[in-house]
Amino acid sequence: MKKFLLFLLLGLFYAIAAKAQYHENIMISNVNGPNEPSIYLNMKNTDQMVAGANTDKYYYSTDGGYTWEAGTLVSPEYGVWGDPCIISDTTGSFYFFHLSNPQVGSWIDRIVCQKVDEPGGVWNYGTYMGLNGTKAQDKEWAIVDRTNNNIYVTWTQFDDYGNSNPLYRSNIMFSKSINGGETWSDAKRINQISGDCIDDDNTVEGAVPAVGPNGEIYVSWAGPAGLVFDKSLDGGETWLDDDVFVAEIPDGWAYEIPGISRCNGLPITVCDLSNGPNHGNIYINWSDQRNGVDDTDVFFVKSTDGGETWSETKRVNDDPSGKQQFFTWMCVDQITGYLYFVYYDRREYDDISTDVYMAVSKNGGETFTNFKISESSFIPNSNLFFGDYNNIVAHNNIIRPVWIRMENSVRSIWTAIINPYYIYYDIDIPIPLSLQQNYPNPFKDNTWFKFKLKRSSVVNLIVFDVYGRKISEIIVNEFMQAGKYERKFKASDYNLPPGIYYFSLSTEKQNIKRKMILGN
Repeated sequence: MKKFLLFLLLGLFYAIAAKAQYHENIMISNVNGPNEPSIYLNMKNTDQMVAGANTDKYYYSTDGGYTWEAGTLVSPEYGVWGDPCIISDTTGSFYFFHLSNPQVGSWIDRIVCQKVDEPGGVWNYGTYMGLNGTKAQDKEWAIVDRTNNNIYVTWTQFDDYGNSNPLYRSNIMFSKSINGGETWSDAKRINQISGDCIDDDNTVEGAVPAVGPNGEIYVSWAGPAGLVFDKSLDGGETWLDDDVFVAEIPDGWAYEIPGISRCNGLPITVCDLSNGPNHGNIYINWSDQRNGVDDTDVFFVKSTDGGETWSETKRVNDDPSGKQQFFTWMCVDQITGYLYFVYYDRREYDDISTDVYMAVSKNGGETFTNFKISESSFIPNSNLFFGDYNNIVAHNNIIRPVWIRMENSVRSIWTAIINPYYIYYDIDIPIPLSLQQNYPNPFKDNTWFKFKLKRSSVVNLIVFDVYGRKISEIIVNEFMQAGKYERKFKASDYNLPPGIYYFSLSTEKQNIKRKMILGN
């Protein structure tokens, strides 16, 4: 009887934990209708993050995504025209790739790359790749080879965008930079089977490159041949003679979702470079409607032999059939080897109310755990463009998805502070600590930090500047009992000038950061 009660209580605990909200939602911006978001972080300093959104919006954070500043990207010569892709290189510089709208030339006639040395710095005006007369260059994505800092970019080239004439074709293109984006190699076609130019199921699109453990370049895309794969073993100089078939995409990659102006299930390719047991595995993630127009699902395949052969297709979302999951993106944490997915999910509703879910796999895609990250649902409006994708980045258990939501026809861009300790129910509940915003804020000299421990912990409370330099260690590795606490901070003790500062409270299993403003 006691065992039965124990199992009953554990089951209730897990059910409550599954519904609980452990991942703080952060609105990045709700100005000027952002859509089609991208996000990345500096792997040497994960407090530094940059996000982008259509068509010319960038956002940056220096406190791990808790607070954000916004700006407008400008490229006077080449123009800025959407499809944002944000990456960071081994030096900590960030890159914003996008389409063009040049003063001299044709609309989307090249792929543009703009660079900033650090978040909050000044973006350069950009360099470009892929210019080929009036042909359209579209749907680009980029990756950095972290062994040599090379940047690889793949995208779709349209002979004449939107033209249904079968003489006009779409192809997958590749270019690289070996000097931090200053110059780019001539664009090279890498596919064998071309697509049409309609920007629909029979167009070749969705080329997201990945780097292998020995410098291989991997990429997959969707089109008339289904889901296909290609690779280069010499830095992009040569590619396979034939596209490798991976999987069928029944009814194609473009589909309809109620409330969304347009939707696609284009693939994302990643490779595990961690030192874990799945080192070298290649993974592809996409969505399609093989199970019906009212049952869009998120799918996954993997290769353990360099892309020569591929696994059977697996369904990532774990709900009963009949609901919509769409706009998926996947990344791999190259320290842990864990796979993370983010996607919109309607499993709890019979209308177009939409949540944001994630899934994680700790075993190379053998099994998946789904969990909701949005604090509330939203209702989209098909008259307002949501973009073609969401995005996610993860490094050493710092996990930041990014997505678009809508309130009263106002679009906004969001992230979440994903707490990996609560993804699997393998630690104690409740959340061990909470930290209030300092009071007052802004402040002139004195301010107070208030926090609550829900269990005994070793605690650190630190104040630092916008560059991450420590100003004051208020609490250092102090064992503190559960309870409420308050600490005073006096700016004049440190001769601080007015400006923006940060404070962080951390225990063994949680770290919370907040921004504060020292006034005149």
